[in-house]
Amino acid sequence: MNHSSALPRQFALDLNQTPPASLHNFLVSGNEELKNTLERSIAAWPSASEREVLIEERWLYWWGNNGCGRTHLLKAMSYAAKERAIAFIELNPNQPNAWIECEDQLSRSYSKEVIVMTVDDVDQLDDRLQASLFRILNLVHANSNYFVYLAGSMAPNGLELREDLRTRLAWGLIFQIHPLTDSEKVSALTHAAKERGLNLSVDVLPWLISHFYRDMPSLMALLDALDAHSLETKRAITLPLVRELLQIAGTKS
Repeated sequence: MNHSSALPRQFALDLNQTPPASLHNFLVSGNEELKNTLERSIAAWPSASEREVLIEERWLYWWGNNGCGRTHLLKAMSYAAKERAIAFIELNPNQPNAWIECEDQLSRSYSKEVIVMTVDDVDQLDDRLQASLFRILNLVHANSNYFVYLAGSMAPNGLELREDLRTRLAWGLIFQIHPLTDSEKVSALTHAAKERGLNLSVDVLPWLISHFYRDMPSLMALLDALDAHSLETKRAITLPLVRELLQIAGTKS
C-alpha cells in the first residue's frame, strides 16, 4: 500500500468547529492513573494562591510514541485553564519567541497569580531552548502558583538533553502513555464521529485501521476530511466514499 497523509485542501476542516482537546475526550484505556492525576492537579489550581501546593500536584511529565496522545493531553490542560480563566502559556520547539516571553512573565510575576504552562516535544529542544527550559523550571520550582506539564518521546533519563535539565524533568511525576489497541482506536473514532454527528457504515472504521495510517492524529484528520467530503457530495459515509476520497487525495490502497 502507498500511504499519503496529504488530503485535498478543499476538505480541510475549519478548526473552530472541532471539539477542543480535553480530558473528557481522551480515551483513557491503560492511562487511568495519569488522567486521575491530571484531574487532581486541575482541582488544585483555585487553591494554589492560598496554600502550598506539593510539587507532585503541579509538575508532571509524560512520554510515549508519536500518536499516543501526548499533545492532546497538553492541549487539554491549556483548554482547562482557559475554561477557568487561568493564565496559561504553551511552549514548543517551533515558537522560540514564546520562551522569551514566558521567562519574562514568570520573572516579573510577584503576585499570587496561578499560571499553567505546557511544554511539548521536550526531546526536540535545541541548546538555547534547553537553557531556557532549565531557567523556567527553576522559576516554577520556586513558586507554588506555577504549574507545568511536559511531554516528550521517552523517559527523562533517556533524552539527549543536558544532564541538569534531565534531572529537573524528573522532579515531578512521570508517566508513560500506553498506546491504543486497534479496537480502542475504533472506539475512539466512533466517539469522535458521534461528537461530530456523523453516521458511519459499520465497515468504515475497521477498514481505515487496516488501510490507512494507524496513528490517531492521521485517523482523526481523515475523519474530518470524510465529514467535509460527505457534506460536499451529499452522500453517506460508506466504504466507497472513503475509497473515493483517498483516490482524490492520491492515496492508493
